[in-house]
Amino acid sequence: MQWVLVLLCVLLPLTCFCESGLTDKGLLFPKPSANSYVKLTPLNPLNLEAFTLCMRLSVDPNVVSKEARETILFAYRTPDHDELNVWQEKGNISLYLRSSSEGAFYAVPLLSIFRTDLCVTWESSTGLTAFWVDGRRSTLQVYRKNHKVQSGGAVILGQDPDSFVGKFDENQSFVGEISDVNMWDYVLTGGQIKQFNEKLGLGPEPKVLNWNTMQYEVHGNVLVVEEKYK
Repeated sequence: MQWVLVLLCVLLPLTCFCESGLTDKGLLFPKPSANSYVKLTPLNPLNLEAFTLCMRLSVDPNVVSKEARETILFAYRTPDHDELNVWQEKGNISLYLRSSSEGAFYAVPLLSIFRTDLCVTWESSTGLTAFWVDGRRSTLQVYRKNHKVQSGGAVILGQDPDSFVGKFDENQSFVGEISDVNMWDYVLTGGQIKQFNEKLGLGPEPKVLNWNTMQYEVHGNVLVVEEKYK
């Protein structure tokens, strides 16, 4: 039994490590895979009637920009549903709430090899939804009015889980860099979103996902990139 425990202690760091806070760091997903992902631990449950989700992304266009490819940008999965997913697919950036087929699609500038500041806002009472790309807002759409995002799920970067933290598809995996993933439980103003884009640090502190303080687990081939490379 003792040698089994020693072997586990040696192997586990190769597959996963658990840390707190990613201040001035990013995550690099260097190539397509079916097992490389990062699991984020929210500060508070995603029991949401409104939200603002922001992140910075750049992609490998040789992989992600293929016309027919679907690439997951953010996934929140409960045991029974794809509860909140953001995709780049078929020339659009899209938001899905508890659905794999009925989404809100936006023909906004797509991700590229250069870093993009991407935010999405949604509120249940009106259904008003928008994407923000580098501080510029898309046209508003009405999507999922009176819906509520449910708690009890897992936040995943890099993969789209078709079961609870499982059944990943290499052809949908994220390839590129992600950083500064933050989430608020209300809709930020345009000025506050621009503060995020400009990294002024003057906006309201995110209470759902906070890149600087939340716990995270790295699985597979994902590199934590230090500030000097950002």
